Amino acid sequence: MYPTTRPATSSFSQNSAVSTQQLPQRLFSRREIIPQRNDVLWRIERGAVRTLTWSEDGTFITLGYWGAGDLIGYPLSTVKPYQIECLTNVEVSVLPPHIWNQYTDALLSHIQQSEELLSIVHRKPISLRLWQFLVWLSEKFGRDVEQGKLIHLNITHQEIAEVLNTTRVTVTRLLQQFEEEASLVRHKRQIILRLPNQGNTK
Repeated sequence: MYPTTRPATSSFSQNSAVSTQQLPQRLFSRREIIPQRNDVLWRIERGAVRTLTWSEDGTFITLGYWGAGDLIGYPLSTVKPYQIECLTNVEVSVLPPHIWNQYTDALLSHIQQSEELLSIVHRKPISLRLWQFLVWLSEKFGRDVEQGKLIHLNITHQEIAEVLNTTRVTVTRLLQQFEEEASLVRHKRQIILRLPNQGNTK
């Protein structure tokens, strides 16, 4: 039985920053790589991206998943190599350095979410790690539907394995187990979590 709640993270405050209408906008397509620029941050207005690196043998290592309201950008990481890949069509606002100080809440949220994901990927056993990762995704990208909470993000078993430092076969087996336990429902290529009432455990 696993906990289904996660610590609250700082929310972005529209009142303390330049409005979207005053900022340049960019559109990117699914699977497009956001350009490597050290002179801007990007604020996601619509869509989802993942940040990633890879090891010497070419193994991908996912560092984070980011959605609407999140700040992303190459100045936020010293990891090399480093990429920002669009998982959907993405619309971003371009933030030049002279206004970064107006986005303290969003920058703090970036740090908090990174640490939260880091704590999840070190949980044991792997079944707990996977379940809490799915809950984390449902908090960021989920919407309520009749059967539970739909994770509105197409993510492959291989991509999940890359986040959780496990194998695709293990992810597939555990998802099937969760489905047999009626903890989740698969809807096309997406997942619906059947979360218990807050305060209960899986």
